[in-house]
Amino acid sequence: MAQTDNKKFFENLTGAGKAIAVLTSGGDAQGMNAAVRAVVRMGIYVGAKVYFVHEGYQGMVDGGDNIKEATWESVSSMLQMGGTVIGSARCKDFRTHEGRLKAAHNLVQRGITNLCVIGGDGSLTGANIFREEWSGLLAELVQQGLIDEEAAQKYSALHIVGMVGSIDNDFCGTDMTIGTDSALHRIIEVVDAIMTTAQSHQRTFVLEVMGRHCGYLALVSALACGADWVLIPEMPPEDGWEEKMCQKLSATRSRGAIDRHGKAITSSIVKDLVVQRLGFDTRVTILGHVQRGGTPSAFDRLLASRMGVEAVLVLLETTANCVVSLCGNQSVQLPLMECVQMTQEVQKAMDEKRFEEAVRLRGRCVSYVLFSDFNVAVLNVGAPAAGMNAAVRSAVRVGISEGHKMFAVNDGFEGFSKGQIREIKWADVGGWTGQGGSLLGTKRTLPAKHIDKIAEQMRKYNINALLVIGGFEAFLGIMELLAARGTYDELCVPMVMVPATVSNNVPGSDLSIGADTALNAITDTCDHIKQSASGTKHRVFIIETMGGYCGYLASVGGLAAGADAAYIFEEPFDIRDLQSNVEHLTEKMKTSIQRGLVLRNENSNENYTTDFIYQLYSEEGKGVFDCRKNVLGHMQQGGAPSPFDRNFGTKIAAKAMQWITKKLNESYRKGRVFANTEDSACLLGMRRRAMVFQPVVQLKDKTDFVHRIPKEQWWLKLRPLMKILAKYKTSYDVSDSGQLEHVVLNRPKESEAMAAI
Repeated sequence: MAQTDNKKFFENLTGAGKAIAVLTSGGDAQGMNAAVRAVVRMGIYVGAKVYFVHEGYQGMVDGGDNIKEATWESVSSMLQMGGTVIGSARCKDFRTHEGRLKAAHNLVQRGITNLCVIGGDGSLTGANIFREEWSGLLAELVQQGLIDEEAAQKYSALHIVGMVGSIDNDFCGTDMTIGTDSALHRIIEVVDAIMTTAQSHQRTFVLEVMGRHCGYLALVSALACGADWVLIPEMPPEDGWEEKMCQKLSATRSRGAIDRHGKAITSSIVKDLVVQRLGFDTRVTILGHVQRGGTPSAFDRLLASRMGVEAVLVLLETTANCVVSLCGNQSVQLPLMECVQMTQEVQKAMDEKRFEEAVRLRGRCVSYVLFSDFNVAVLNVGAPAAGMNAAVRSAVRVGISEGHKMFAVNDGFEGFSKGQIREIKWADVGGWTGQGGSLLGTKRTLPAKHIDKIAEQMRKYNINALLVIGGFEAFLGIMELLAARGTYDELCVPMVMVPATVSNNVPGSDLSIGADTALNAITDTCDHIKQSASGTKHRVFIIETMGGYCGYLASVGGLAAGADAAYIFEEPFDIRDLQSNVEHLTEKMKTSIQRGLVLRNENSNENYTTDFIYQLYSEEGKGVFDCRKNVLGHMQQGGAPSPFDRNFGTKIAAKAMQWITKKLNESYRKGRVFANTEDSACLLGMRRRAMVFQPVVQLKDKTDFVHRIPKEQWWLKLRPLMKILAKYKTSYDVSDSGQLEHVVLNRPKESEAMAAI
């Protein structure tokens, strides 16, 4: 990455002389270890001393061996571990002035004035109180003769950066807290397993999930598994909910919350209600702490790693006391106590039964009121991607809810040309959310050579709008349909594309449906492969990933799996780079590091193949490590979709259908739909923080059509992080890191459409 005058690079920042302590407090959450690892390695990388504080604030109060200096090797093999290796505990002592005085003494003795606190709102509130009292605490320590005036002046200011670790996702100011995605994985794994027995025995299951006063886990898992009814504390059901729920369950054959009057609705109450009114065989399953167990998901590893690095950068260059978090796909910094106060304000609104206000404060909502009666076709194009079926289900049901007649097209544009079109009803997509692949069938065929037949079918079925869910072929297909509008009036209808491909190579969107599932498949496989080498001699694994010419899976999968290198097409490499990587691994293997991991994107280089790299590493590593290779292949496309892809597919398809409804109303003139403007053929994608509709013609100049990738790809900025965390010396552009914002400015307006995913 070339250094330019108008960008700041972290090489200009130095941690020399700084001491940073990292602790995890409150409940544990998957991904906390990844955050700790990132803080330690980034801190050491920039020359700071980094300390573990074991057992949270209790360890800070007790001091002694609870506060230990961390080394690079001490965080090896932490990335894939659940819970928190450095321990977490509730601490009554820290709530007292005397306890905080002891903690301040223990920190000053080690020269620590920078804290990275990973926890919930209680932990961050405690950290802020500690910071506010810091100068007074030092004055007391001087008075008691425990430290001298020089030490008090030298360590006069305490700086705190918070990272929110909580499976509940109940903290205002961040779209996702560390651990939430992994908890959803555990819930969905259980739900998918329960569904089979529920169908076998015609049983109804009532599931209770965690989340305290926040309904995020219940709501998103309900979306992801296609639940019939969900009860969450922010939106208590209206009076008479019992009858409505039983009607719903009876027609189609939850979790505890409260009603509008504050009366508890427990899982047992729901079960008894279903048994008494419907006579259904009903079981209650309380998932409990299994939701906090297991290995962290790929998303949580990436989130925690990015936030850990960001936390260190904040401590290096600013005196702000803040929370680092994620908004959309962008890192942000928010004042610590503004976030805490907003979170407490949500709880206050719920306690006072101001539920609409609580929902508004939680996040942005969707509000559309257009209803129409048009024919809308939905099809999948390109290779299968997990989450496609969730997107189709969402589109069909939202479309029907808005008054449209929905048509399913089998086998993409090829099936379209052959008339493989049928009306699809509400019940037809039941159970689709958790299904992998494409139940509609999907092919890579482009429409240009079948354009006359497609136009004929559009006319035959009176198709008024198209929703295309797929990868790069879908993007090309929409462009070909758009180009043919001058010849075929039937194609002058609103068209929208939703990106769905494991390669994540569609221009105009930072993320695609299916990529998260593929990343989890890669991460899980890498975990298993590395574990196979436990207790053996030093070993390096060469893993080939999919992606075509796009290096997203190799790069981001490498960051999530703790890889030492990832070879991709976008970042050319030669034999000197390969030799340098081998030498770097050789040096690491001479220490306590036993395993190495190298990923290679399938089309990264036509000459430096996976076999070539394997043979090179095997030869050069003789006497130090041996080598193994693995080509992951199509397993990255298969399997059940991850909770993220189910949720992403559901929400993005719903938003696409709402756009279609709006465009249909705008373009309906004199008894027919006619849309031929650029903005009537769009791609809906996530760009940084928001979901954005972009005319496909405007994406032409941003696309490398030869290699089927966008010309600019956001994730390339993450590659230096992988190298830094693998102990390579490299430059890292921090000009795009999170800037301090105010959470109060992010309060949603009731009419504001959902942007955060």
